[in-house]
Amino acid sequence: MSLEKLKSRFHQTVVDLQAQVTGEMKRLDPGLSLTEDVWSRSDHAGAPGGGGITRAFQGQLFENAGVNTSLVFGKIDPKFAQNLQGSGDEMWATGISLIIHPRNPRIPTVHANFRMIHQGDKFWFGGGADLTPYYPYEEDFSHFHGVWKKACAPYDHYGPMKKTCDEYFNNHHRGIEMRGIGGIFFDHYNTGDGEKDFKMVTDLAAHFIESYFPIVTKRMHENWTPEDEEFMLFRHGRYVEFNLLHDRGTHFGLKSNGRTDSILISLPARCLFGYQWKPVPGSVHEKMMGFYTPHNW
Repeated sequence: MSLEKLKSRFHQTVVDLQAQVTGEMKRLDPGLSLTEDVWSRSDHAGAPGGGGITRAFQGQLFENAGVNTSLVFGKIDPKFAQNLQGSGDEMWATGISLIIHPRNPRIPTVHANFRMIHQGDKFWFGGGADLTPYYPYEEDFSHFHGVWKKACAPYDHYGPMKKTCDEYFNNHHRGIEMRGIGGIFFDHYNTGDGEKDFKMVTDLAAHFIESYFPIVTKRMHENWTPEDEEFMLFRHGRYVEFNLLHDRGTHFGLKSNGRTDSILISLPARCLFGYQWKPVPGSVHEKMMGFYTPHNW
């Protein structure tokens, strides 16, 4: 398969996944409000540079969410180009990036992205999925990791991808404090066999719905307390810290002249910050804090 055909098929994969995730969200939250924004961009030289489809959601179950696809191309800032893996000052990239922040603190936040990038003489894949829970339901954590363990089994990549995720989604400025309980993450993936790599990444992407929505279905009717909500909002603050300070996807999007609102849609609608805030000693929320470090699931 030619590289151009591979790129076209991968773009279709992310567009299809966007439609599937949208369908699952509407099924679970029938009153969900969807704002769809079909946007375009200019490249670094001012020429047409592609665009994307941003889908922003607000609802009773899903407080705010974004399920976005993009296909961008053209000239990039030469200084930015030096930080990538390929050669030259032109780039092509497509992918899906999604973030779902539920209203109920008993349901975790989830993030996933799958992308393909081509720059000069090189192309590569990246992506993964990670879970940010606010209540210590260990069976949910095991389910999420179990799906990704199963998805990775044919490729024998779960261990390395889990380790990379644990290390990457970490607020390093706070020591060892992960954003959530991890999942899988990989970047600059190219074994030299484009078709094989394409099959692996599209296979992984196809497992996202199974990894997350059964947890939503299981927890969506549970009641929560004001303490549960407060804890979630403080953890939302940690989420904001990571996305603005450390997330490479955020920085990549902004430096490649992406759509700012589409990039920052990953932020939660509400959050709290407090000086040296800690949960009540002996509470379930203190127990939850103990899971924001690497664990074997």
